[in-house]
Amino acid sequence: MKTLAWDVDDVLNSLMRVWFEDFSRKDIHRGIQTTYEQLSENPPHELLGMTLEQYLASLDEFRLSGRYERLEPNSEILNWFNAYGHYCRHLALTAVPLAAAPMSSAWVLKHFGKWIRTFHFVPSKRSEEAIPVYDRSKADFIGWHGKIDILLDDNPEHIEQAAQIGIQGILITQPWNAGNLDMSEALALLTRAVVN
Repeated sequence: MKTLAWDVDDVLNSLMRVWFEDFSRKDIHRGIQTTYEQLSENPPHELLGMTLEQYLASLDEFRLSGRYERLEPNSEILNWFNAYGHYCRHLALTAVPLAAAPMSSAWVLKHFGKWIRTFHFVPSKRSEEAIPVYDRSKADFIGWHGKIDILLDDNPEHIEQAAQIGIQGILITQPWNAGNLDMSEALALLTRAVVN
């Protein structure tokens, strides 16, 4: 039985899309002409005319405001879990700041806890946090864990780093990556990899 590591934000849910819609509606940002589909970089702070610190503060405010808990799960992925989730073991592996990790883990267990029974995170750096560093990347965690077969992520760097240590990756297409598979194609590829 294979073990799958699932990124949370922008894979299991649509955090960036919902955050961006919220961000774009605020009076001080109404002049921004960028659409979600034009977010060719992640983080997108330069495209939005803000500093990285301003972007992270806005994203963290969204996460901690109670709106994160109301994010809907990706329906195609949820349907895949219902059909094929029992063929594998699953864990969540996300990069999130320590302050937001409780909301992220609760969200995962609420929507995917039938299958995803463990939650792991590599803390996203925030200037005000001083915490021990166990892993500098998801690949570091995967190498330490030693039992992960496939990583599903929207960050091409994470997919490349996993490949360097011999782990298959499936890139979930988003505007900021060069993914060439739509969600149904990515899930079909996953199904072929795990269903014998």
